[in-house]
Amino acid sequence: MPRRALTVVLALAAVASLSACGSRGISVSKSDPTSDGARLFAERCSGCHTLDKVGAEGSATKVRDRERVDGPNFNTRKEQVNQVLYAIRNGGFSGAIMPENIVVGKEAQAVAQFLAKYAGTQAPQSVSPNG
Repeated sequence: MPRRALTVVLALAAVASLSACGSRGISVSKSDPTSDGARLFAERCSGCHTLDKVGAEGSATKVRDRERVDGPNFNTRKEQVNQVLYAIRNGGFSGAIMPENIVVGKEAQAVAQFLAKYAGTQAPQSVSPNG
């Protein structure tokens, strides 16, 4: 019996270590007003978009790896609430791939507020012509 118990313990340890590999999850505090939007983005958008704040890796990082369904990388693309709401209603900006109304109403507003707050944190800083 001890040998079987040891086997079970080792198997559980192996499963636990594999499930932690590469999973970052949502790093938005539950007290953050945009936490519902972060959860919804992780559930509904992370398959096609990348955003470190929710551990999403759906965008291609290299042109050769790109697939038709890869959406924008929101680590490097800043968004405004109205832009996000437009894309949600219309299936992205081209209307070709993203499902229309993947979230609606308060859920769409929550995702838009979340993206407006956290998208573009790795975007290159633009240089002002006056500066």
